[in-house]
Amino acid sequence: MNIITIFTDGSSLGNPGPGGWGAIIAEGENVLELGGNEKHTTNNRMELTGAISAIEAVKNKKENITLHTDSRYVIHGITQWVTEWKKRDWMTKAKKPVENRDLWEKLSHLVDTRAKLGNISWEHVGGHVGIAGNERADKIATSYAKGEKLELYHGPFANYEHDIKNTTASGKKTRTRSASRARSRVKAYSYLSLVNGVLKKHITWEECEKRVKGVRGVKFKKAISKEDEKKIRAEWGV
Repeated sequence: MNIITIFTDGSSLGNPGPGGWGAIIAEGENVLELGGNEKHTTNNRMELTGAISAIEAVKNKKENITLHTDSRYVIHGITQWVTEWKKRDWMTKAKKPVENRDLWEKLSHLVDTRAKLGNISWEHVGGHVGIAGNERADKIATSYAKGEKLELYHGPFANYEHDIKNTTASGKKTRTRSASRARSRVKAYSYLSLVNGVLKKHITWEECEKRVKGVRGVKFKKAISKEDEKKIRAEWGV
């Protein structure tokens, strides 16, 4: 049996805020890109919507599916949590209503209905580590979230410019992301924001977020030391 390869991703600006989702479907000799947006949503809802939309597009195909996503929320939810949620009438272990129940019900129904046609294998891939399928799905999702125009591809696999068969992460990008994660765990010395060429220093993230949220073309970053502050200023040319 042939395998349909899918990559999906979701994005939101603000969480909640404007959001978008992207999907790439490679079936046989053809590739189809899909994308969409919502004006007020969350990242998790967009991740789920991407997976739902991709599976819906091939729901009648009698083939196995390998779906790649960088969302552990989607993978753990559909392969582990959803069974228990159903048993508890869509309540969590903490006896709270399951978030995004409407989308989880859609996804679960699609998966159950499609079981007669083929299996779905859920594969986690690292985000922003150079995996072509994930990078392209992310580009589609973020472009839709920003309201930018992006031409989606639908045509022969031979003419598709993204090497989605290669799921090996870039070593350099993986190290960069690891360093970024390590940095995120360090206590902030300050937060810097640059809006319309004016630099401001903030003590808390809440102050910084209030200044930059919803404003286009801004820059903001956490500084972890006085020296780091100077480095960021230099990078921004201020």
